[in-house]
Amino acid sequence: MNFSELANLFSYPFIMRAIIVGVLVSLCASLLGVILVLNRYSLIGHGLSDVGFASLSLAMAVGVSPLLMATPIVIITSFIIMYVSQSKKINGDVAIGIFSTGALAVGIIITALTKGFNTDVYSYMFGSILSMNITDVALSVVLSVVILSVFIIFYNRLFVVTADESFAKASGINVKFYQFLISFLTAITVVLGMRMMGTLLISSLIIFPAVTAKKIVRSFKGLMILSAVISVICFVIGILISFVLNIPTGAGIVAVNIVSMIIVSMVGQVREAIGIKV
Repeated sequence: MNFSELANLFSYPFIMRAIIVGVLVSLCASLLGVILVLNRYSLIGHGLSDVGFASLSLAMAVGVSPLLMATPIVIITSFIIMYVSQSKKINGDVAIGIFSTGALAVGIIITALTKGFNTDVYSYMFGSILSMNITDVALSVVLSVVILSVFIIFYNRLFVVTADESFAKASGINVKFYQFLISFLTAITVVLGMRMMGTLLISSLIIFPAVTAKKIVRSFKGLMILSAVISVICFVIGILISFVLNIPTGAGIVAVNIVSMIIVSMVGQVREAIGIKV
């Protein structure tokens, strides 16, 4: 595929819809990723994605909309994981691991007993943003706008809760409410990203941009801005690469994120070696 053929792709409405949804999901994932990475809770994205796979398997088995089925199930599971983690009876990582492996096993069993691993299941596992229908796109846009709006409205309190939980409690902030709010927003973001990235890769959209940005800047606001920029750029480059090489969208985006993280890490090491401070 040459440059002119690649440029012509953007004349198709379904590709523009895919890019719009992809950019919105990338923004949501990158912003939440900063909070989750700083709180050392980034693996929740991986756990919820496996729950999403089980939900999608069930949805296809009974013949209902995958997004409509997955959204409430993933949200409820995220609340359960947060509640179990806060109870101190089970470590957060252990709780995520239990739900993750359990849900993955359930999803595989449902798939094996019904339609098997067909094209639809494959697209949800590895990503196929161009297969989104009008309903998926409309729901994705609405939910993305809700996530970004809530994030902007509660930005200051989310910052305090993330930066210093003890200070937040002393200031009268309901820390548990905002922790569950973060869990809720993460669950919705995972559901939205499953169509684009696939259930096996959506957690990377949450983790990589935040980790890469953290190697460059230290301030919370700086992390938010840079993580969002990196996420959107990697998405655009990744989706173009997926067109050119005819590979799953999610894999292309993850590959670009990995390369960007490696480049930033190498530049940081060279900078430290020659004594340059930023």
